[in-house]
Amino acid sequence: MKNLSSAEIRKMFLDFFQSKGHMIEPSASLVPHDDPTLLWINSGVATLKKYFDGTVVPKNPRITNAQKCIRTNDIENVGKTARHQTFFEMLGNFSVGDYFKKEVIPWAFEFLTSPDWIGMDVNKMYVTTYPKDTETQKLWAEVGIPQDHILKAEDNFWDIGEGPCGPDSEIFYDRGQEFNNLSEDDPENYPGGENERYLEVWNIVFSELNHLPNGQYVEQPHKNIDTGMGLERLVSIIQGTKTNFETDLFMPLIEDVGQISGKKYGEDAENDISFKIIADHARTVSFAIGDGALPSNEGRGYVIRRLIRRAVLNGKKLGINGPFLYRLTPIVGKIMESYYPEVSQQQEFISKTIQQEEKRFSETLDAGLALLNGVIADLRKNNETVIDGANAFKLYDTYGFPMELTREYANDEGLSVDEAGFKENMEAQKQRAREARGNLQSMGMQDETLMEIKTPSEFIGYDHNETQSTLKNIIVSDKEVKSATEGQAQLVFDTTPFYAEMGGQVADAGNIYDLKGNQVAEVVDVQHAPNGQNIHLVNIMSEIDVDTEYQLKIDTDFREKVRHNHTATHLLDQALRDVVSSRTHQAGSLVEPDYLRFDFNSNAALTPEQISELEKIVNEKIWAAIPVKTEVLPIEEAKKKKGAIALFSEKYGDTVRVVEIDDYSTEFCGGTHARNTSELGLFKITSESAIGSGTRRIEAVTGEEAFEYLNEQLQTLQETAKNMKVNQLKDAPSRAIQMADEIKALKRDNQNLKTQLTNQKSAEVFDNVEEINGYKVISNIVPADMSALRQLADKWKNDNSSDILVLGASGDNKASLVVAVNKAAQDKGVKAGDLIKKISKEIQGGGGGRPDMAQAGGKNPAGLTNALQLAKDIIKSL
Repeated sequence: MKNLSSAEIRKMFLDFFQSKGHMIEPSASLVPHDDPTLLWINSGVATLKKYFDGTVVPKNPRITNAQKCIRTNDIENVGKTARHQTFFEMLGNFSVGDYFKKEVIPWAFEFLTSPDWIGMDVNKMYVTTYPKDTETQKLWAEVGIPQDHILKAEDNFWDIGEGPCGPDSEIFYDRGQEFNNLSEDDPENYPGGENERYLEVWNIVFSELNHLPNGQYVEQPHKNIDTGMGLERLVSIIQGTKTNFETDLFMPLIEDVGQISGKKYGEDAENDISFKIIADHARTVSFAIGDGALPSNEGRGYVIRRLIRRAVLNGKKLGINGPFLYRLTPIVGKIMESYYPEVSQQQEFISKTIQQEEKRFSETLDAGLALLNGVIADLRKNNETVIDGANAFKLYDTYGFPMELTREYANDEGLSVDEAGFKENMEAQKQRAREARGNLQSMGMQDETLMEIKTPSEFIGYDHNETQSTLKNIIVSDKEVKSATEGQAQLVFDTTPFYAEMGGQVADAGNIYDLKGNQVAEVVDVQHAPNGQNIHLVNIMSEIDVDTEYQLKIDTDFREKVRHNHTATHLLDQALRDVVSSRTHQAGSLVEPDYLRFDFNSNAALTPEQISELEKIVNEKIWAAIPVKTEVLPIEEAKKKKGAIALFSEKYGDTVRVVEIDDYSTEFCGGTHARNTSELGLFKITSESAIGSGTRRIEAVTGEEAFEYLNEQLQTLQETAKNMKVNQLKDAPSRAIQMADEIKALKRDNQNLKTQLTNQKSAEVFDNVEEINGYKVISNIVPADMSALRQLADKWKNDNSSDILVLGASGDNKASLVVAVNKAAQDKGVKAGDLIKKISKEIQGGGGGRPDMAQAGGKNPAGLTNALQLAKDIIKSL
């Protein structure tokens, strides 16, 4: 075998399949685009679903890619096994209805064994096949795989539910007896078993069947090839390393962690696990943040947060205190920059984001330790020795404590952990996730009817609002027909002015007429057919026939408003880069006739000043009456010559349509736009909000809608000024400030009166001292609120009025409790927090606090008397 670097292997794979007529599909973002079934892109085929389910027909049916992926379903195994990683690359070659077994098997053999490519020893190769797939077994033998190296396995059938499926064939490489980690008679000691000797290299799926909802399997109209080869595994084989982690993809990271920690990789098995976890997670979070995902408490953000915390905890095991993970981002970037330059390009932002999260976790870690110490204290008090599974899982799920850390702390205290209970809680969480996710990951069925329609159809709507066109195809109930008289149908014309929904811009509305001017159909939606035509969904009003000419007319008022709002999104996009950050990018948009919606990446809400500045910039461009120019250019020329901005989630062809607004905004865009910015009239932001972790949304209006919005705001202000007894609008702000000050003063006076009343009451409260079980106890219900109760507790503490204080109060159908305990009573085991938890149930509430003071709230004031009596009963039993 050749001695190759990871970058050389990746390039060699893509070069090989390009030489076989494949189109190289660039790696997509890890954040899925228009696929709600996936949290992350988790396979090479995930970004190609649109081709395999027939939604889109690719320009070239032969595709190859190197796709970055994230999987976290086996996160606990990372570092403990030779192969598990959260971030990895999948190399793949794909055929969408083109070649099949007779081509792909010889190609796989050639790439792996030819001295011109990888140069593997064929005698060390094994393949597994589906027992009934005799054709595949024959083809492997014909290319040169020894007959006794062609194995049959029942599980060699790829099926994830409804949709495409079929037999598959896996390729294994025998790394030799020196890598064998099992005994010779172990049932897993074979190619395909769980062992380190026979390493799976490649999986080839022959997607030839459809799994129907009724459980039946039928042949697909187009048979496909889907392959996947993990780059890290292949590199491990070629570079002769024991695990993936000793390859050039990981070792520079591991060596740097060694310098930071002062520890050396390979000297201690437990330390090695931490080295691997840190290296893996550094890659994952660097790429994920670079693709626009940010740490948070939900979804993708939670994954990033959890990985950073696991890395930090493993850093602590290596003796690293304080933020360090962020220092690895430049190394990740350098390792991967030959094919993924984005990490190096965004190095500063990624490092800063990771560092901030590391600092936050140090605070969370302290809170988690406080919870753990509290659990341990309760166990000792009750003479128990096992941390229950629910608390262990809470430490894991809320505070990022892996089980091994909780176990370590427990062992130090002479305790154990209910690991079975922990696993039950973990499985319950996974089950909830599975139920929420359902079977959505299955690919959709191929729509053979639409896939077979290849009629040329030209969109002329950039320059025409109506046209006379010939109807070429009618589809009713998924069947092509020659005519239709009623109901809904899908229509394809040879030319059309109707814009198909794309890039956030909604489809045109309008009508279809016969040449006599009679309306024959209403256009309710327009989408792209698999082969790219604009396909019109219509309500039929009278008979329509193929090969007949019709008049197509869009709703021009609808189109004009959409055009204006679309141009406004381009201006807003650039304004956000100017005002917020040069790294700000679009995360989605919707362009309707009456408003626009623009999503963008940001960790923080926009300030009022930033919103005002955005509006000012966009309106200045509108009032400058700038011509909006469009030009179709080769994509590389557009990038270099024009500096056009492309969306990271979009795929582009060889030529692109560039929309240019002076030298301010230049973007790739296939949508319709104003001819001049002055057509927009006015721009106004109506809202700014968070829609998810690290993503915010602006909604805005232009033109007539902007005027109406501002008019409504003015009317609201006028009504408010009238109610405030202000004659002129300009005086409203100062009057509002004045009224706020007056209200503040009244609240202060009210609080002072409450304090005076509390002080007067305190003498009565503190005079009533009971002796219970050797403790001096004061308990009473007073006419006060929680703030007053806390003041009484502070005065009680200063006066040292008793050992234990239990006070209750009610108001607004709510109940409040405060418990305070002096130092002497605490030393005897009385804890305010423990007492309040027990008695707060009487007021149908809950609470907690410190050993010296705790408080609770509830919704049952009638239970206060019982709560105070229960407190006395508990003290009696101490």
